[in-house]
Amino acid sequence: MRVLRASERTLLVEAADLAEAMRLNAAWKGLPGVVELVPGARTVLVHFDPLRVSATELAARLIATDGGAASAPPTGEVVIPVRYDGDDLAETAARLGISAEALVARHLAAHWQVAFSGFAPGFGYIVGDDPFLDVPRRATPRTRVPAGSVALAGRFTGVYPRETPGGWQLIGRTDAVLWDASRDPAALLSPGTAVQFARAQRVTLTAAPSAPPVPSPPVGARSVEVMHPGLQTLIEDAGRPGHAALGVSASGAADRVALRDANRAVGNPFGAAALEIVGAAILRFGGDGVAAVTGAYGDLALVDADGFERPAAHSAPFATFDGDELHLGHPTAGLRRVVAVRGGIDVAPTLGSRSTDTLAGLGPDPLRAGSIVGVGDGSRGAVDPYPASRVLPAPGALVELAVVLGPRDDWFTASALSVLAGQEWEVTSQSDRVGIRLHGELPLERVIVRELPSEGAVTGAVQVPPDGQPVIFLPDHPLTAGYPIIAALTDDALSLAAQTPPGCRIRFRIIETRSSGILR
Repeated sequence: MRVLRASERTLLVEAADLAEAMRLNAAWKGLPGVVELVPGARTVLVHFDPLRVSATELAARLIATDGGAASAPPTGEVVIPVRYDGDDLAETAARLGISAEALVARHLAAHWQVAFSGFAPGFGYIVGDDPFLDVPRRATPRTRVPAGSVALAGRFTGVYPRETPGGWQLIGRTDAVLWDASRDPAALLSPGTAVQFARAQRVTLTAAPSAPPVPSPPVGARSVEVMHPGLQTLIEDAGRPGHAALGVSASGAADRVALRDANRAVGNPFGAAALEIVGAAILRFGGDGVAAVTGAYGDLALVDADGFERPAAHSAPFATFDGDELHLGHPTAGLRRVVAVRGGIDVAPTLGSRSTDTLAGLGPDPLRAGSIVGVGDGSRGAVDPYPASRVLPAPGALVELAVVLGPRDDWFTASALSVLAGQEWEVTSQSDRVGIRLHGELPLERVIVRELPSEGAVTGAVQVPPDGQPVIFLPDHPLTAGYPIIAALTDDALSLAAQTPPGCRIRFRIIETRSSGILR
């Protein structure tokens, strides 16, 4: 067993095989200091509270805990109809040296069982008993995989619950609904479920039920109306940690510092729900209240119902009156603004959070022009009139982000580690709340080129696909990943990374080396 550093708050523990990983995952629940566990194909990712236990102490406890020999009992069986016409079917069959029809026959004949959940809500890692069906992931993951896609990677098969990025080989599609928050249980595929695939001549893809529209607040209640949403306007709070077993990530505000500062300015608790806005936007306030804008910098204008403008300073609280409009110009530094209102944005929570998870499709839908959200009335804290000062990057600026190496830095050449820290990486336009795609002149070269079984990933992980161009995971990232992670951002670097606009340049600063890992 090896215990590897995965970030400042996580360890990755290697197991002998999938069965041992499942046993250890069960045995380690409840250990002092352990916050959450994410099992993988041959690993368990252990999130811990560094205020309760050190990484070294926890590593010793994990190694000393016997996983036992018990295995998870079967939890039922589901049949999934598949139309085998995936974009990668022919190429995958050729890679295996068989015909496409022979590949389909083996997929239908194999016995499948869900080993663990991850990647996204409703996505089950389904392991089979046919070792021949072992195929590598795509060299470059797709930015969008259609919902209902049936795919292969390694010895696993899986079904994408909704449209997401993905690097698995697509062999077919199904109309089965993998995740429905209104269903009990919400996930069709839970660990231990036996899965039988059946050939379907026709598949009519139907999207999983989306979150119900955000209801408008009662007439006369305090509210915020979106007049113009900019590029994206979302509701975000401190997130929904603790649901990894369902394949649900924590999500939450991308810039936690901005969320904290905005809520502190208006007297809210730190994690109260606020608006996260990308681009220029216009909001209208219903009723009287207090608001604050933090995060990205740009022009602010508060215009009353008669068209007169009042001053509104960045990061400082300002009074709002019924009919006031807040005009947010295009950011000149940073990427995301946070707009908090005293009382917090009041919408129904999903799994304990009001956050929108764009990858999982959980929480309220992105707000559109005409969307109206209510404002709560429970805040009793004092407003903070002293603005917080931050330096955020403009497009083209150079940003330094501190990283901790691991857990898979030893999969890369020594020169790759030099390139990681010594080269500037450009933030590409293919970046969102799931991840920041980077491009550098020199790709990161691997010394270990074999397929990596899927394992847990953290927010801030620097994942490296086979093309050698890294991706930084942001709050809506998949819980599990199949490409090696060379490093992870420090806690202090996470919020800064969320404010790097396309065209910005990043330089990584390594604060820990291989020799300073936990156990190797």
